[in-house]
Amino acid sequence: MRRPAKLLLRALAWLALLALLAAFVIWIALRASLPQVDGKAALAGLYVPVRVERDALGVPVIRGRTRVDVARATGYVHAQERFFQMDLTRRAAAGELAELLGPAGLEADRRLRVHRFRARAGAMLASASPSERELVEAYAQGVNAGLEALGARPFEYLLLRAKPVAWRPEDVLLTALAMWLDLQGSGAWHEQQMDRLATALPGPLYLLITDGASPWDAALDGSPAARPAEIPGPEVYDLRRLDRGIFEGASSAEENRLRLTGLAEEPSSIVGSNNWALAGARTASGRALVANDMHLGLRVPNTWYRLRLVVDDADVDVTGVSLPGTPLVVAGSNGRIAWGFTNSYGDYQDQVVVEPAEGDAGRYRTPEGPRAFEVHEERIAVRGGAPETLRVQETVWGPVVGEDARGRPVALAWTAHRTGAVNLGLLHMERARALDAAVTLLAQAGIPAQNAIVGDAEGRIGWVLAGRIPERRGFDPSLPASWSGPGTGWSGWVERDLQPRVVDPGDDAAWSANARVVGGELLALIGDGGYAHGARARQIRDRLLSLREAAPADFLRIHLDDEARYLEQWQQLLVGVLEAGSQANAEALRLVRGWSGHAATGDSGYRIVREFERVVTATAFDMLTVEARARWPGFRWRAPARFTDVAWRLTQERPEHLLDPRYAGWDAWLAAAADAAVRDAGDGCGAIRSCTWGRANTVRMRHPLSAAVPLLATLLDMPATEVPGDWSVPRVQAPRFGASERFAVEPGREADGYFHMPGGQSGHPLSPWYRAGHDAWVRGDPTPFLPGPAEHVLVLSPR
Repeated sequence: MRRPAKLLLRALAWLALLALLAAFVIWIALRASLPQVDGKAALAGLYVPVRVERDALGVPVIRGRTRVDVARATGYVHAQERFFQMDLTRRAAAGELAELLGPAGLEADRRLRVHRFRARAGAMLASASPSERELVEAYAQGVNAGLEALGARPFEYLLLRAKPVAWRPEDVLLTALAMWLDLQGSGAWHEQQMDRLATALPGPLYLLITDGASPWDAALDGSPAARPAEIPGPEVYDLRRLDRGIFEGASSAEENRLRLTGLAEEPSSIVGSNNWALAGARTASGRALVANDMHLGLRVPNTWYRLRLVVDDADVDVTGVSLPGTPLVVAGSNGRIAWGFTNSYGDYQDQVVVEPAEGDAGRYRTPEGPRAFEVHEERIAVRGGAPETLRVQETVWGPVVGEDARGRPVALAWTAHRTGAVNLGLLHMERARALDAAVTLLAQAGIPAQNAIVGDAEGRIGWVLAGRIPERRGFDPSLPASWSGPGTGWSGWVERDLQPRVVDPGDDAAWSANARVVGGELLALIGDGGYAHGARARQIRDRLLSLREAAPADFLRIHLDDEARYLEQWQQLLVGVLEAGSQANAEALRLVRGWSGHAATGDSGYRIVREFERVVTATAFDMLTVEARARWPGFRWRAPARFTDVAWRLTQERPEHLLDPRYAGWDAWLAAAADAAVRDAGDGCGAIRSCTWGRANTVRMRHPLSAAVPLLATLLDMPATEVPGDWSVPRVQAPRFGASERFAVEPGREADGYFHMPGGQSGHPLSPWYRAGHDAWVRGDPTPFLPGPAEHVLVLSPR
């Protein structure tokens, strides 16, 4: 028996040795794909050498003589640190994920290929100026040189057993178009769901459900909120007349509740981004002080890549965040101007009802007469499988994307499809020297329409709607409409001088937080694409207006503000409901009474209040939309962000005819909502006092490959961390959504500013900068806006 045992031991030893050797080989291969950060490297196309100086966090300063040289070097650096991220971004926009990921990418490709963004990106690039094309081409060449200079292909391709595809100049524009998809969606589905509601429900009830008026609005131009929609009487709509079975058959309130919350692990279910500024009259330095935190889905690596670009011949010295795949700084400061963005949530998409020409299914009606569809056969390559062909029908307004509530085909009119919508205009911000010039540049920038807050070294500030806006005529843009008649549809772009803006605001303060910024004619021009609730904007405004002689440290306190002012009324309501309810909820009542009033990680009372607001809002939405949900089983629209105010009104006015008839009255309905909130808040925690907000609001930043290969999660993902914040407070936070960066800076005093970013600079898990800076983002510790002293220097020289 000893000999077999010895053989077994030897076999195990050899297996262990082979495993170690395999691990060593893998480690060597991974190490080989790390970027070069010291010494010298050749880069073809440079006119003179370029220096890349990295600090302790891996943030580079790229110094060169010409702007083209710096763009080429930026491409080189981006590729060595983030190429896989860049590749996924361009593929997502182009609908080419399946070519790399196989069948797992097919669903996304089918949905996105209809936009034919690769072809559009090529046409956009062809219409760019010669100097812009030269810059883009130099950047693309730098990307490919940086990729080729790695000792091995990026580690993700080793795991996927795939080879990276060279970067093309049009991929720069595809990267930009990916942000349009992220920020505006891909099909005006918000409009589609509103159409279904308008079709299924009487007009007054539809107006109530979609009511945009809110007492929490804090518009920058001081315009008052619209008058709230009237609650329709029982003669208009009465839920008590409906068959009770309809409430059982439609989608559940729990399902809708999950669509409302970050706990559902759906970043698109909450809205966030903040920017604000104070003029020199309110700052200690006399310069403008600008802050920004763009909220996006949290992933590894982070959306942005920090850098500083210094161009000797062009007098450019700009610091901020870049989008890997593009050669410019998106938001930051150039020493004279500082700027940042929030998503505007205006209306930049319309669903156009396509009316077939009489007797000819291959043609459709236009103001100029019948026209044939333009048909494109899009070939979708599938790794490891047969390619698919997607037939795309194009109209003069855009591609056909679905049907309206009456079953009629609809085409998508979207600014992203139009000539002039996407350009490199943002590039010129690095040389803007005064507020008025910056506002003019931003008004024509080819980006998804954003709220841009700008401040200059002279102390002036302003807001402008950055990006192109369509000029509409002859139809209601909130619902699908036919454009076949004369004088109907989009007639071009809003002229530059008419672009909405507020310059030198009266209170020497400017702010935006995805909510309504202006009113009247300017609001009608921008439209409503689903604005955020106004609570966050109001809280930021109030904090700003309390400041005198402000410094960056004052802005950091606003960035980290998690006081839940909006939920105070809901806390008071819940206390009353629990006091009148069952003794079984006595512990929950104690926790709710003793809540901190903050979205704090250790607060169990806050979690219960937040659950109560969610459940009430979701079940109220379910009640009022029950007929639409029953009519369209695929109706999966989450309640609009501002519907929470409608739900609140219902709890106060308590119209019996708008109550689910399964309940004896509003007291019973609210008691059931409170029971559900307590139950859900305590789910999986044992004692409810252990179910803190932090346990629900645990940030999980994952690498795309860790979901497919869970064993890699420890190596690739950021550690799961409880973080304060929520949707209604300035510190917006959810498990997979939050601040993709935070900064505050005074132009000309960048050394006094601060910067935060989740994750690290590098996309390589063996890099010392893979997680560097992440803990400071979690804790809110101030770290410098400018890169620190150079610890690594790479000199790129002409080949």
